[in-house]
Amino acid sequence: MYSWLVYIHVLATFAFLLAHGVSSVVALRLRRQRDPALARAWLQLNASGGFVAVFYGSLLLLLITGIISGFMGDWWGQGWIWLSLALLIGIIVGMFFIGTRRYSRLRQALGMPWFDGRKEHPAGEPASIEEIHALLADSPALALTVIGFGGIAIILWLMMFKPF
Repeated sequence: MYSWLVYIHVLATFAFLLAHGVSSVVALRLRRQRDPALARAWLQLNASGGFVAVFYGSLLLLLITGIISGFMGDWWGQGWIWLSLALLIGIIVGMFFIGTRRYSRLRQALGMPWFDGRKEHPAGEPASIEEIHALLADSPALALTVIGFGGIAIILWLMMFKPF
């Protein structure tokens, strides 16, 4: 049973990374985008219902299977699993605060529905092209990529080598 849980955990991680790849591509493409219509299209792709379901569903599944596998493998007495969990939570929180704020402001400037915290606001009038270009140029894509990829690489190392 333990091997199956680890298998599902790794599979859920792949699904999460695959779905997250969409966000990464969108973020990296938006950095050089100057056409507001294309920027809106990229942001719509990132907010589609199917994407969001796979993204959060796979994250939940990887957390549940990781926690259960930790109990089944008797890993909770070791530091690597706690550090892995803390890193994952840190990655999620960091990426949420860095990405959500910037992309919410961009969505608002593009005249799209946007979020302020958990509250959704309807689409409004687009901002000036200069403001849109400034928001597009001030992209957190590289920071998000480094946090996400670097953090996952460290977690993978901790899981594989269990250094402490």
